[in-house]
Amino acid sequence: MTATAARPELLAQLTEEVAKLTTSDEWQRFLDFQSRFHSYSYGNVLLIAAQRPTASRVAGFHAWHKLGRHVLKGEKAIWILAPMVYKQDNADAGADDRVIRGFKYVPVFDAAQTDGEELPSVCNRLDGDDTSGLYVGLVSVAQSLGFSVEMADLPGSVNGDCSHLEHRIRIRIGNSPIQQVKTLAHEIAHAILHEDYSNRALAELEAESTAYVVCSSLGLDSSDYSLGYVATWAGGGDAAIAAIKASCERIQKTAAQILRPFEDQQERAA
Repeated sequence: MTATAARPELLAQLTEEVAKLTTSDEWQRFLDFQSRFHSYSYGNVLLIAAQRPTASRVAGFHAWHKLGRHVLKGEKAIWILAPMVYKQDNADAGADDRVIRGFKYVPVFDAAQTDGEELPSVCNRLDGDDTSGLYVGLVSVAQSLGFSVEMADLPGSVNGDCSHLEHRIRIRIGNSPIQQVKTLAHEIAHAILHEDYSNRALAELEAESTAYVVCSSLGLDSSDYSLGYVATWAGGGDAAIAAIKASCERIQKTAAQILRPFEDQQERAA
């Protein structure tokens, strides 16, 4: 069976495996862990992004300690605003006797600034060698689209990025060869699909679903990373499945475009 014929089956497989993941104990543990983190105001989100653009999970010094982790020595705090809440002495009976009287700056730290017990995760980086030379083939695909590809020491947990303005894709240096292959397929999908987009979560779901189909078609199993990534950005099993089905045609066409040079090479070698 050719890669082209297998793609509808691969998308069906992706939705099935995402559904299994989001009903698992592993997923529940992940959600329980995530629930311990505050939902920050829009203003504080901007403050966090300005001070540490790569921040993912943010908590205070003592909160990290309760989670079995400690802030690394020498790490610089991220400063956010917390309300100063006081009790009213003359509050009416039954009324809320708390009142906010200003705000103060408090320090928080990103997960990357801490060490200790392993963080629950449903999205695990791949480990292994690129024995088939898939990365080189994907670089050629990116170049055919007018994008350069370069290795970079990217910040935080970023595996790769795609700049339409600079027509450049960057891939994290320290990752394993097959993780770099998977990431490059993901970023090429962004290059094709997302020069303009309004929904970041949908864009990430489409790019990772495309990467899953491309990698599976080329004989590389990316499920340890892709399933959790898709489910996390979509917000759960049902939402992920609905989004994959809604974007099915876009994902299939993009995967076909990325895979076409590989299939042409196979035909010439046959």
